[in-house]
Amino acid sequence: MEVGLLSSGGKDSALAALLLDPYCDVTVLCGSFGITDDYEHAMAAGEALGFETQRVELESELAREAAEQMVEDGYPRNGIQRVHEHALERAAALDFDGIADGTRRDDRVPTVPRSLAQSIEDRFDVAHLAPLAGIGRGAIDQLAAEQLQVETGPSEEIKKGDYESEIRALIVEEYGSETVAEIFPEHAQSRVTGRRTE
Repeated sequence: MEVGLLSSGGKDSALAALLLDPYCDVTVLCGSFGITDDYEHAMAAGEALGFETQRVELESELAREAAEQMVEDGYPRNGIQRVHEHALERAAALDFDGIADGTRRDDRVPTVPRSLAQSIEDRFDVAHLAPLAGIGRGAIDQLAAEQLQVETGPSEEIKKGDYESEIRALIVEEYGSETVAEIFPEHAQSRVTGRRTE
């Protein structure tokens, strides 16, 4: 089965790729609105793990709409969810038998509810795989520590290729850096630099 896996270059999507690898031909998909070249960090992480990578073009207008929604809401949750659903649909429209991502059991955002997964499968005739859906954060952290070389740090400092990076840049451009600080809570991110070798 050929599977396209959406990845930011972080440990969750990297671990999802490793879990699928024994059973599927995995291509790491890196979404980009074309606002920045941050998607290249996700591609580098996928390549460091030995996977083929592919850029997925996302609609730039949706980035603007998501940024507006985040500014209006005062938090990123709804905007990030909307962008992730769009990315899943763009991935599903590509030539893969299945699509996947690194969303896990206890994620608050983004999530892939059962209704969305079924809708994508029905509309695009593609399987949706959720390798981390039944795994909690503690177990994922332990598995990632055993299998992956990972850099972690504040979200604004780690070079990664997630939607947030491009939308942050857009909000800075249109609303100022103070607005970014107001919308996005401080949190740690990860970037995979390779597999852990014994």
